[in-house]
Amino acid sequence: QVQLVESGGGLVQAGGSLRLSCAASGGIFSNYAMGWFRQAPGKEREFVAAISRSGKSTYYADSVKGRFTISRDNAKNTVYLEMNSLQPEDTAVYYCAAAGRVALPTSSGRYDYWGQGTQVTVSS
Repeated sequence: QVQLVESGGGLVQAGGSLRLSCAASGGIFSNYAMGWFRQAPGKEREFVAAISRSGKSTYYADSVKGRFTISRDNAKNTVYLEMNSLQPEDTAVYYCAAAGRVALPTSSGRYDYWGQGTQVTVSS
């Protein structure tokens, strides 16, 4: 089974940037579409971004479009989320996830494996 470990979260001021990383093991990384989700206190888990197996296709939630960039390095079994122009409403626990047999999923139920999450806090 696939294991995912996120890193790179932390505290940043509004307008700042962070890059999250997710290292995968236990499977053939290029067989999985990858996604990022986030969950703030009292809210449902929210889709953020997804990337196809090859990395050629991406999709973003409207709330992060133009500010966040998802990418992957299949040689390193790693997916990234570059976050720019961060705002307090971006504060959440961020999770990476892996999906088999689905091209570019945006729903959490379509993902098969999940990381433990990493906290991102944006101060004003």
